[in-house]
Amino acid sequence: MTPEARLATVVDLMEEILRQDRPADAVAGAYLKSRRYIGAKDRRAISDRLWGIFRRRARLDWQIADCRQDPSPRRRLLADLVLTEGMTAETLAPLCTGGARGLEPLSPTDRALLKQLAGRDIFHHAMPASVRGEYPDWIEPRLTGVFGDALAAEMGALRDEAPVDLRVNTLKGDRDTARERLAAAGLAARPTSLSPIGLRLPARVALTAQEAFREGLVEVQDEGSQLLALLVDARPGHTVVDFCAGAGGKTLALAATMENKGRLIACDVNERRAEQATLRLRRAGVHNVTRRLLESEQDKWVKRHADSCDRVLIDAPCSGTGTWRRNPDAKWRLSAEGLENLIGLQGRILASAARLVRPGGRLVYATCSLLAEENERQVEAFLETHPGFKAIPLAEVWAATVGGTCPVDGPWLRLSPLRHQTDGFFGAVLERS
Repeated sequence: MTPEARLATVVDLMEEILRQDRPADAVAGAYLKSRRYIGAKDRRAISDRLWGIFRRRARLDWQIADCRQDPSPRRRLLADLVLTEGMTAETLAPLCTGGARGLEPLSPTDRALLKQLAGRDIFHHAMPASVRGEYPDWIEPRLTGVFGDALAAEMGALRDEAPVDLRVNTLKGDRDTARERLAAAGLAARPTSLSPIGLRLPARVALTAQEAFREGLVEVQDEGSQLLALLVDARPGHTVVDFCAGAGGKTLALAATMENKGRLIACDVNERRAEQATLRLRRAGVHNVTRRLLESEQDKWVKRHADSCDRVLIDAPCSGTGTWRRNPDAKWRLSAEGLENLIGLQGRILASAARLVRPGGRLVYATCSLLAEENERQVEAFLETHPGFKAIPLAEVWAATVGGTCPVDGPWLRLSPLRHQTDGFFGAVLERS
């Protein structure tokens, strides 16, 4: 593809994402897959520009509005090229010729925008905190309640692109073996600082082309997610339920700690997500998993299996605020109403799934959210109405499952990109008396 065609594709793909009520990565994946003429290098260049614009969207929109124009996919692209690449109307004009699959020529309005933006920095002293931090202004009081004076620094870390973390599948090898296999393929992975089964790559790579991935020795999983799976303390011979299993990332990790022994039930209400786990389970060599499609969190299956499980993990549906590094589009699709609906659903899931836990068993509640309403407050409200459960101190569980010094104080696991270089995660370990 020509540079002009790449830029036009960025605009077209951005418009397609905004038209659909689906995650941007799903829309982009389908879009690029259906256009076979777009090669690997072109896909990488298009994706880098597209995700960069999503990461800078609030600042780009503010700059465009400051020039008295309305944001649009095309204007966001033009503004991004000026503010991050230092391009001008003169250097952009040859890329906007209106040719086949190319950008339309610059209009007088475009040229006026480019002239006003010339020489500016992506940041501006007049920007509100929510614009500088790239988050919706309505959520600022909730985030301030969590981070206080550290909010700007925390949101700054959340703006950055996330690293590529891998979980070593201990059913097929150890971390040293995986690291050696990756090194032989030219990938310099380093051990993660907190997870004893994690590796971190310095940059994105085409993992599907790597033998270590195709053979199931490594899986893509953020270090924080790995830690949550370890804290479940699922052991060989246990009966374990992954109540909101989705595509199976934590299911795979639990199967590894169980050494493929015992019974692991992966539940979800979405059949398509559950089906996506099939290939991953096969590749990882996992054979102790039973998949269970539920009609809702109140499915009759839960009542029939009450008091029978050693461990129950609830990786609850949430706002995903802790994953904004990886899903920068998600912050602009989140609404206050949607958040309230999620909070209600989380409470219902927690109360229902708790019925599965046997006396002496454990319930682990986890989210990839930064918000107290989805985290501490959910657990505190549950404990008030379920006196048969108690919180297990995090340091105690950490020592028994992860090892080393626990990186957080207090009874709950709370991770953030700034303090722990992971996605934002929350976890609570509760035990039934």
